[in-house]
Amino acid sequence: MATAVRLLRRSLRGGEAAPRFLSASQNLVRLVSNNTRSVDVGQPTPRSHPELLAEGEITPGITSDEYIFRRKKLLEVLPEKSLAIIASAEQQMMTDVVPYSFRQNGDYLYITGCAQPGGVAVLSEETGLCMFMPDTSKEDVVWQGQTAGVEAAENFFKADKAFPLSEMQKILPEMIERSKVVYHNVKTLSPSYKNLDSFRRASLNNKVKDIAYYTDELRWIKSKSEIGLMRESASIVSQSLLQTMLLSRTHREESQLAAKIEYECKMRGAQRMAFHPVVGGGANGSVIHYSRNDGRVKAGELLLMDVGCEYHGYLSDLTRTWPPCGRFSPAQEELYSLILETNKECIKLCKPGASLNEIHNHSVKMLIKGFQELGILEKGKSIQYNYLNPTAIGHSLGMDIHDSVKLSKDKLLEPGVIITIEPGVYIPPVPILKENAPDRYRGIGIRIEDEVLITESGHEVLTASVPKEISHITTLMNMGSNSMMDAHELRAACS
Repeated sequence: MATAVRLLRRSLRGGEAAPRFLSASQNLVRLVSNNTRSVDVGQPTPRSHPELLAEGEITPGITSDEYIFRRKKLLEVLPEKSLAIIASAEQQMMTDVVPYSFRQNGDYLYITGCAQPGGVAVLSEETGLCMFMPDTSKEDVVWQGQTAGVEAAENFFKADKAFPLSEMQKILPEMIERSKVVYHNVKTLSPSYKNLDSFRRASLNNKVKDIAYYTDELRWIKSKSEIGLMRESASIVSQSLLQTMLLSRTHREESQLAAKIEYECKMRGAQRMAFHPVVGGGANGSVIHYSRNDGRVKAGELLLMDVGCEYHGYLSDLTRTWPPCGRFSPAQEELYSLILETNKECIKLCKPGASLNEIHNHSVKMLIKGFQELGILEKGKSIQYNYLNPTAIGHSLGMDIHDSVKLSKDKLLEPGVIITIEPGVYIPPVPILKENAPDRYRGIGIRIEDEVLITESGHEVLTASVPKEISHITTLMNMGSNSMMDAHELRAACS
């Protein structure tokens, strides 16, 4: 292209000779443009999005070599003569013609890098990766746009073999018959292969098993490139929540704050939220997975927000609880201090050789002791602890919010593992599960959640930039007239 432009400029300086060279240079520009025009494969590529992907990458930051390595590792851990069938997620519909936003299944994305619906990936030692791609008609392209086909599977996703999905009924049965065991993704069991006679026979003969036990093991420890994506996802949601905390001083509608966090995340590059944001004001914060977000935070109430975003397939998960008015009541501060201390002490335990169960048990001991001291839990009735906090201290995090769920909570943490630490207390305004809390603690929900990367020397908190110390939160919430709003607005919001 640069050569063509130089030729064009030279011809224009040539006076009378310009028309003769102009035609030639225009043809050269067209030729170069046609040769460099990117092929649409239904998702970003280095050609279509050079600002996003480097040459050789399938996902931003993840090269085709890494995907090929993942496939090789999966085949190495599977028993001899195994066949792995991993289907993509199906497109879910809101109505007959309106689709929900599509999100790919984690295992399919982890193995192929393909972020589109309708495909089936098959792996074996004999064939390597064989991708069956959706048959797309011209009418489909008119209505839905271009999608990846057989050519993209081989050239972009680096499949060893690729076929149209319509040919799977002729090819896959023989592959199933030749295998000793068939492993498949139970979560995305697809009619495209489950109705095959060969698959049914294998299932009746107890030859069909869930592949999640193997893929969860592979996804447990993140690669350097995966950690980079998760670090960015955590950074995006951290910056976005900080902006939302500032807005909460003057805007108290849960729906507005939910909109704010989503806007901030997407403006910073997130593709979507990791889950529907939890925006619980006052007693709504005592509902662990509150999702209505239709209330208003009243003066003197706490606001709990549990949020996360997705950045090129990798998720973040973060919770903070704060008083938008800038002042904790004595009862709120007592509970908050206990949860904060538990959060910090449990993070200290995050290191190679520890386990989630070990950290969880430590958190339970701390909280039971604290609840008893506050008079929320009677001594000798620690069994009622679950009425106040029925959740675990944390979970593995990665391509799914609860990642690698098939693995034992006693599995030892290793460098490259990412987990959450999220102690909490949930006291409804009126008793629901026989919890016996003094009235001054009623209607309070508190959770403090951080993302923690296990390192060789211990850990790194990926969400450390978001304030959680009481002094830091109150300072942030009480910024004066030089901040984003004036003192009059702040007083009005707190009244």
